[in-house]
This record gives sequence, structure tokens and C-alpha cells, in this order.
Amino acid sequence: MTKNYIYKVLISGDASVGKTSLLRRYVDDMFDESSIMTVGVDFFLKKVNFDSGKSGKNFLLQLWDLGGQERFRHLIPTYIRGARGALLLIDLTRMPEKNSLSEWVNILRLYDINLPIILVGTKNDLEDLIAFNDKYAVKIKKRFNMIDYIKTSAKTGYNIKEVFNRMAKELIEKEIN
Repeated sequence: MTKNYIYKVLISGDASVGKTSLLRRYVDDMFDESSIMTVGVDFFLKKVNFDSGKSGKNFLLQLWDLGGQERFRHLIPTYIRGARGALLLIDLTRMPEKNSLSEWVNILRLYDINLPIILVGTKNDLEDLIAFNDKYAVKIKKRFNMIDYIKTSAKTGYNIKEVFNRMAKELIEKEIN
């Protein structure tokens, strides 16, 4: 028997880290070099099926693209209630600011202190411009008690599905337990 689930997942991070590009690659399997800034919040839907032997699981992921500019942050608490998971994106070509990371984690966990968060490194295709190593990113992941760190590239599609599969598996495990 197939079970259906609906999960709200937040996509967050500073301006220009690649949130919309990551979502467009995942939802529509496309990359647009000329992506424009998200004003406030945008919304994507993606159906996912996990077949686990005898019983499949259908997911409808509600993906909330939170605008990264500071001037929109006061709007965000209105949209995050009911979230079951979150991605916090960092641009691998720019050193992340610790205050910004703390602020995002606090916003994401405003209503659920145990909200599962995956740290997502973006723009991995720009190998010559990478500003920090995996060891540093893993420290961030541990410091903020995130469930995983995954490097991606919306341009090439590298690890995009893996990020959302990892989140879906986490949500399934929480549902079962």
C-alpha cells in the first residue's frame, strides 16, 4: 500500500547563494544563468516517489524559497511555521559570515528547535574559485547541529537530487519514529 506525505521544506541562505537556481534544477531540471533575485518568498512543488519494496511512499514537497536579502528577513517568520525541514545554502566561492549563519539557523528553528537542516554548498562547478575546504563546512554543520553537508552545482546538476533525497529520508525516519 502506498502512503502519501506532504512536507514543507525551507530553502534559505544569503542573497545570491543559488537558492532559486538549485530549486529550478531540482523541480524543472533546468539552469538559467540570468536568474533574478527572489523578492520575499517564492514557492515550488515537487512530487517524489520512494519505492521501498512492498510499500511505496509518495511525497509532495512544498519548497519555500526564502529571499536572502536582509531587507526581506522580517517577512520570513510568517512563512516558516509548519516547516518539517530546511536547507541552508552557502556559496562555496565566498567565505560564509558566522553571524549570518547563526541568524539563518535561528530563523529556521524559530518554531522547531530540532528542525532538520542540511548545509548545502553551492557552485561546486567553480572549482578554481572555491574559498574554503570541506573541513570548514563540516565544522559549520557540527556547530549548528545540522544533519548533513552536501556540495552541489545547479549548473551541472551535481548532487541536486541527493540533497532532496537525503532530506526526504530524514523526514521519513522522523515520521516512523
